[in-house]
Amino acid sequence: MKRQPSPFEKLSVLIAAYNEEQTLRDCVEAVVNAPLPDCLQREIIIVNDGSRDGTWKIMQNLAAENPDIHIYQQPRNMGKGAAIRRAIQEMTGDIAIFQDADLEYDPTDYQAILQPILAGRADVVFGSRFAGGGAHRVLYFWHSIGNKFLTCLSNMANDINLTDMETCYKAFTSNVLRDIRLESNRFGIEPEITAKVARRRLRIYEVSITYNGRPYAEGKKITWRDGFAALWFIFKYRFLSRN
Repeated sequence: MKRQPSPFEKLSVLIAAYNEEQTLRDCVEAVVNAPLPDCLQREIIIVNDGSRDGTWKIMQNLAAENPDIHIYQQPRNMGKGAAIRRAIQEMTGDIAIFQDADLEYDPTDYQAILQPILAGRADVVFGSRFAGGGAHRVLYFWHSIGNKFLTCLSNMANDINLTDMETCYKAFTSNVLRDIRLESNRFGIEPEITAKVARRRLRIYEVSITYNGRPYAEGKKITWRDGFAALWFIFKYRFLSRN
């Protein structure tokens, strides 16, 4: 029997970069070298979110070396959510995945994350740091408790059963992602997206991933303030937002 051609031909990897001169090149090289299913080409969209270090210069060098890398500048530091919105505007792929510019998440997990979408079973896939047996670096107790607490509240508000709402790795069919009107500028993008995909009754899957979390000394940016803000965003995007 002749295999039907896949409706998916290109993966867009969306990267928001802010002061990541220490890790950006290694991260992008890992994305470039990550194995993908044969049906998929890749493009890498990097948005510089007003970095004050050498991030933009590194981005320029990467784009000059590889025609599949496309770079853009924000007018000032506007936050991860705003940078991701810009990347969504610029992407041309049939599937999109979020990638942080540090080395916490491993692009070799792409194949597993994308499989439910490629098989036609999912519209959205979350890569979970807490489901299954993926390797992860041992770091902060209270961060893990905070993540699980926020995920639990998000699940209760949205009537879903995720294990890791705050994960970076979220993959979407591009039509679905473009249809979600995102508003958050900072890390509120995570509970916002979760609420909005749940409200649309999209098919959501989770896949176990590895995780190499970094401490603040190595450039980690999310703080307890973002955790408290997430409480408001969970409430806001479940009960107050009409988008």
